[in-house]
Amino acid sequence: MTSIKNEQSIFPSLWEEFFDKTWFGTPNIVQTGTSVPAVNIKETADSFAVEMAAPGMKKEDFEVNLENNLLSISAEITATHTAEGEYTRREYNYRSFKRSFTVPDNVDEKKIAAAYIDGVLHIVIPKLKKAKPKSGRNIKVS
Repeated sequence: MTSIKNEQSIFPSLWEEFFDKTWFGTPNIVQTGTSVPAVNIKETADSFAVEMAAPGMKKEDFEVNLENNLLSISAEITATHTAEGEYTRREYNYRSFKRSFTVPDNVDEKKIAAAYIDGVLHIVIPKLKKAKPKSGRNIKVS
């Protein structure tokens, strides 16, 4: 059996402990280079509901498109203000993301609605109404 040597120290330095992780112990976004909002998708009998956690944004920041059964949600934000005074460490405030989801054929594209409420983007994608089977009838031959 071959053992794998771990190059990481058991006791990380204070620098690594402070700057390489967020306060909650997850990898730093700056370090990983990823910043993708979390998404919940729920299917009901009548629709699909998409909820995207995106706090600190405005409804104007979002672009939602549906093309060829591909729902794309994107945003790009660049901070234009600067803080007064000197600072030891300051990182530019730039955020962007794009998430795409395949939408089934049985949706009503014309009735898709989106709203941004309390830091969550809500998208409702209604399903097409199924044609009700027509009841049969007897036709009298004359």
